[in-house]
Amino acid sequence: MEVLDIAVPPDVQPAIIQEAARHADHVRGILAQKPLAMSVQEAKACVDACARAGIALAVNQNMRYDQSVRALKDLLRRGWLGEPVLATIEMRAIPHWMPWSERLHSLSTFIMSIHHLDTFRYWLGTPDHVLASTRPDPRTRFPHSDGINLYILEYDSGCRASAWDDVWAGPARPEARDDLFVRWRFEGTEGLALGTIGWPSYPARTPSTLDFTTTRQPGHWFQPRWQEVWFPDAFAGTMAQLLCSLEDGVEPEIGGRDNLETIALCEAVRIASREHRVVTMREIPDLAG
Repeated sequence: MEVLDIAVPPDVQPAIIQEAARHADHVRGILAQKPLAMSVQEAKACVDACARAGIALAVNQNMRYDQSVRALKDLLRRGWLGEPVLATIEMRAIPHWMPWSERLHSLSTFIMSIHHLDTFRYWLGTPDHVLASTRPDPRTRFPHSDGINLYILEYDSGCRASAWDDVWAGPARPEARDDLFVRWRFEGTEGLALGTIGWPSYPARTPSTLDFTTTRQPGHWFQPRWQEVWFPDAFAGTMAQLLCSLEDGVEPEIGGRDNLETIALCEAVRIASREHRVVTMREIPDLAG
């Protein structure tokens, strides 16, 4: 039994997955990079091909294994924060765009915002409606439309989630002093959690953090800490969840079929920002089946 770990740009990844699916006698599991593909249609074709071949397909949505993100998921499972009310992520950071990103039809949405969109799905599930606004990043010289992304996710339950994905973050490095960070906040009916993501200081090892308070212990702030960091420690989790799924004969925790809804959410953000309207997730085709 062999596991294929694919590490190529997203626009050429689907062809490799499709070819691997034709050799199921040699491949039993695939770990694909995010985004799985640059459209729901292409992503679904990969998922269906692997399903027909009996190949377990997992996606390297590695922010789910950031220590603070995963710890919050555990708090939600335990009900310590009550019913979700509002979740927010604020990113002021400067990504390093790889050369292959210049040829894609989307920049920030499918490369950067996909982390936060998938994290909201991990915490809350897929939203019902999406609002979004985007503009080019002044620092990025090649043509693109989605640099700075602002979006709101609406849930019929009443919960709201929102992110400011600011890849400009001011004239920093070296023109001016920088103020780079990723912070998140989760408010529930019975508690509040605050977190930071250590990634912006990479390659320096800066652990993410989590502080939370709950009505179960009024007046007390819990502050768990750890030595591990998102980059690169979280990557062990994405491969491990695929290997565990093969051992147990179950769907990977971050399986390709589940990831279709993250790709669909990226497409919804693109449509909402381009057409300046509210998009319902039911509008996105190719999710059924």
